[in-house]
Amino acid sequence: MPDHPLPVLTEGLTREFRARGGGGRRLAVDDLTLSIPEGQVMGLLGPNGAGKSTTMKLLLGLLRPTAGRARLFGRPSGDRRILERVGYLPEESKLFPWLTARETIVFFARMAGLSRRDAGPEADRLLADVGMAADAGRRVERFSKGMARRVALAVALTGAPDLLIFDEPTSGLDPLAAGEMKDRVLRLKEEGRTVLFSSHLLADVADVCDRIVVLREGRLVSDGAPGDLLRLRDEYDLRFRSGEAGFEGRVRDFVTEAGGDVVSLDPATGGLADLFRRLFENRDGNRDGERG
Repeated sequence: MPDHPLPVLTEGLTREFRARGGGGRRLAVDDLTLSIPEGQVMGLLGPNGAGKSTTMKLLLGLLRPTAGRARLFGRPSGDRRILERVGYLPEESKLFPWLTARETIVFFARMAGLSRRDAGPEADRLLADVGMAADAGRRVERFSKGMARRVALAVALTGAPDLLIFDEPTSGLDPLAAGEMKDRVLRLKEEGRTVLFSSHLLADVADVCDRIVVLREGRLVSDGAPGDLLRLRDEYDLRFRSGEAGFEGRVRDFVTEAGGDVVSLDPATGGLADLFRRLFENRDGNRDGERG
C-alpha cells in the first residue's frame, strides 16, 4: 500500500437495486473505476438518475456495493476512523429543526470528537465563516433554504476534514448563493483539501473543477479536464469591439475568404448570473433580502 493512499479510489464499484413493481433489477452504479488524487476538485456530472448520489453514498458507507470496492485514504468505505476525515453535504439539508444554528454545529462537533470546551468556539468560527454568525441563536426551522444550506455547509466543514463530498451543493440556491458555494469550493482547493462535487448542471462543475467525470445510467462515459471536454472540434470563439461602419461585414469577409465559415456573429452578452449579481448585490458586495 502506498505511503499516501489516494483520498478516493473505486475499483469495479457496482450497486444494483430491485426495480419498482417487481420488474427485475437495475444497476444504479455499473463497474465504476476512478481515483481522485489529493488536492483535486473533481466534478461528478450527469442527469438525474445517472448514479451520482448512489456513488457518494457508496463512498461514505451508507450503501454497500453489490460488487467491487470503494476506499477512502486506503481504508474501506464506511470505516469510522476514516469518516472523521470526511465532510459530507447531502443534496437535502437535513437538520434538526428544533435546534439553533449554534446548537446544531456544537452537536456535530461533539460527534466528530471535539471536547465540550472546544465545540462551542468551533461552532462560532464556522458560523461566522459561512455568514451565519448573526443568526446563531435562531432555530433552524425558521431559516430559508439558503440559510439552512449555509448551516449544513458549516456541519460539513466541522473538524477541518481532508475530503469534502458535496452532493448537488447549489441545488435550490439563487445565483448569488450558488456563486458563493462555488467560491467556497475554490478556497477549499487552495487549502489543499480534496473535493468531490456532484451536479447535473454543467456550469457548476466547469467553473470550479480540475476534472470532470460524466456518468450515464451508472457508467463512466467521459473523464477529463473541463477545457478538453467542452472544446468543440474545428470551431473557435472570437470576441472583439466594433470599429468603423461595416467592420462586422469585413470580419465575415475575411473568414470566408480564408476558407472558413462564420457560424455566428452576435453582440456579446453576460450570463444570467452576472445580471443577477449586478441587480441584487449592494455596493459592498453583500446580498439584500436573504433574512426574513
